[in-house]
Amino acid sequence: MVLSEVAVASRRPPEALLPQAQAIGPKVVPKTLQEAVKADVIFLAVLFEGHREVAKTLSSWQSKTVVDAMNGFEGLSTSDVAKAFPGARFVKGFNHLPARTLAADPNVKGSRRVVFLTSDDEAAAARVAALAEQLGFAPVHLGKLEEGGTLVQVRDKSWAPLIFQDLFKNEPARPASVAAAS
Repeated sequence: MVLSEVAVASRRPPEALLPQAQAIGPKVVPKTLQEAVKADVIFLAVLFEGHREVAKTLSSWQSKTVVDAMNGFEGLSTSDVAKAFPGARFVKGFNHLPARTLAADPNVKGSRRVVFLTSDDEAAAARVAALAEQLGFAPVHLGKLEEGGTLVQVRDKSWAPLIFQDLFKNEPARPASVAAAS
């Protein structure tokens, strides 16, 4: 998977997102939510209660990989959230660090910032891991949602053990062609 463009969407019109998108980089393009969900991989980074509204955008999420980057306080797990997105391949990830940290350079002093991934779908987890590698992160797969999800997910207003842990893997970033092939 080669990252050619990143669409961002919100409840606001695309032109309202333009200054933030341009500040991030030329490959970030503001779009409507209806346009953004046409992507193959969708990062769900909304206020937790907003996920149900996003889910209504499509009647079927078949062939979509949805990365649950939310932290909810309703006692729901990613498995529960996945039920709102029929047919989607779900991966929990990129939720344990604040957005500002994720937006920073993932390469720090020769090490790569770790992002945790957990999924019941090995192929979806591998796809998101390859994307994380392409972005310069060091993905760490924590296993299935039932196992790994409890390590990176807020539940019942308590913080999981890996939330806000800014960890690094002491290895240089791999070239994109190697990362995609692994």
